[in-house]
Amino acid sequence: MAQEGDPTADLRPAAALPVLYSFRRCPYAMRARMAIAVSGQRCELREVVLRDKPAALLAASPKGTVPVLVDTDGRVIEQSLDIMQWALGRSDPAGWLRPSRGTLKDMLALIADCDGDFKHDLDGYKYPERQPGANAEAHRTQGGLFLARLEARLQATRCLHGERVALADMAIAPFVRQFAQVDAAWFDRQPWPALQAWLRARLEAPLFERVMAKYAPWISGQAGIGFP
Repeated sequence: MAQEGDPTADLRPAAALPVLYSFRRCPYAMRARMAIAVSGQRCELREVVLRDKPAALLAASPKGTVPVLVDTDGRVIEQSLDIMQWALGRSDPAGWLRPSRGTLKDMLALIADCDGDFKHDLDGYKYPERQPGANAEAHRTQGGLFLARLEARLQATRCLHGERVALADMAIAPFVRQFAQVDAAWFDRQPWPALQAWLRARLEAPLFERVMAKYAPWISGQAGIGFP
């Protein structure tokens, strides 16, 4: 039995809902929230302040990053892409796991490129002070090569794997958004009209607006927010 003040007491999801620890501006958390929202899977959302991480989050996932999902059976899912697939595996009404062109394996390969080299260059571009010796302009150039690849895909089809939105679009868009925000004027000058239109469409969609609602930070012992 959990004792008073024991952080594990907060691990038991209220009302038999999975618990999602999230941070509004984190691109990993954004994509997890979008998949959960489109699936219709209800969760208890606990907004985290990263400089003051709750003990319950650290008890569930010592790595201390978001998003983290604690399922009703106590299983902990620590990676955003795994949370997306968990939610869509339960319900995928928009067909995000079934692209109109290519396969789920193809989408996961493109997402891996985003989460690997592109994310490294994004960090070096946005936060060069965090990487000793980093050259922000060089990282911007390297990151731009990935974005040029996306542009080429989007010249052929409206979305990354066909004519409708699928997993790759929603997993990658938050990171393209973050890259674009570093210097929006520079991004807008690049010869990427299809990419720029694709990004605008993702950011102006009701789904994105829905998952970007602001919530007060969760306080231990209190109920989180019903989401979506």
